[in-house]
Amino acid sequence: MTDPSPRWSIVVHGGAGAIARSQTSPETDTALRAALNRALEAGSGILSRSGSSLDAVESAVRVLEDDPHFNAGRGSAFTFEGKTELDAAIMDGSDLRAGSVAGVTATRNPVTLARAVMEKSAHVLLGREGADAFSREHGIEQADPDWFAVPERRRQLDELLANGGKFDVDMKYGTVGAVALDQAGHIAAATSTGGVTGKRWGRIGDSPLIGAGTYADDRGAAVSCTGAGEFFIRESVAFQINARVRFLGESLQQAADTVMAEVKALGGTGGVIVTDAQGHAAWSFNTASLYRGRAGSDGDRIVALYDDED
Repeated sequence: MTDPSPRWSIVVHGGAGAIARSQTSPETDTALRAALNRALEAGSGILSRSGSSLDAVESAVRVLEDDPHFNAGRGSAFTFEGKTELDAAIMDGSDLRAGSVAGVTATRNPVTLARAVMEKSAHVLLGREGADAFSREHGIEQADPDWFAVPERRRQLDELLANGGKFDVDMKYGTVGAVALDQAGHIAAATSTGGVTGKRWGRIGDSPLIGAGTYADDRGAAVSCTGAGEFFIRESVAFQINARVRFLGESLQQAADTVMAEVKALGGTGGVIVTDAQGHAAWSFNTASLYRGRAGSDGDRIVALYDDED
């Protein structure tokens, strides 16, 4: 008997939050599903041709960064001062290499900059002016402020300021991310975000922090998170899920549900997507929506937005 064909899988997300089906117009619903499908196509095209999981997650996240419906890259949330400060991370589960950036202002696709930090520097995390300079020095595509500025994000900031500038505790406009398994049996994770509306003082959430919002280890799991970043940092959510899979032998679903329950107990909301080196995949969230999708060599394709969808 011949061995079965090598398996591959990719899972993507476009953020979790307090957005119910009733709050989403049919046009926006259609656009969100189309973008998630494009991200799955970008990653699947690479994986089905024996490409790497690292290439797949970067390509999938780039699609979502370029779509103004998501809070990453183009369409990022505005800071209190009306600017955009972008964060991203990427991690290779085969050797635990990782790269991330925080507070960058002019890179069109921050996930690609995070990968450059991983591959072309001796560091893991670069921030603000230094990360912007590194991006320019390495010829990564730049964009001016108008590229990132989307009218809906400006409206959200204006609404927040009109209400006294209260921090966006509901986390309604989330992050994007991807996790993938390639045919060589390696997994990877990537996450990108514009943060939260009205953030101040150079606030950084969980997305670019390895072990908090992003993690990948072939021996455990690849994880990308979205939600109330301060709580995900405190729980080291991405690493905790990986550790429960690796050391306790828990299923992806059990590990993800357990850690998300801990986040909820602290008062945090959000969600995670997870995959492993055996091709299993899972997601878990405690909000009204998690924009999500999965595709794999088994032929299954799932795209869903709300908590009432399987």
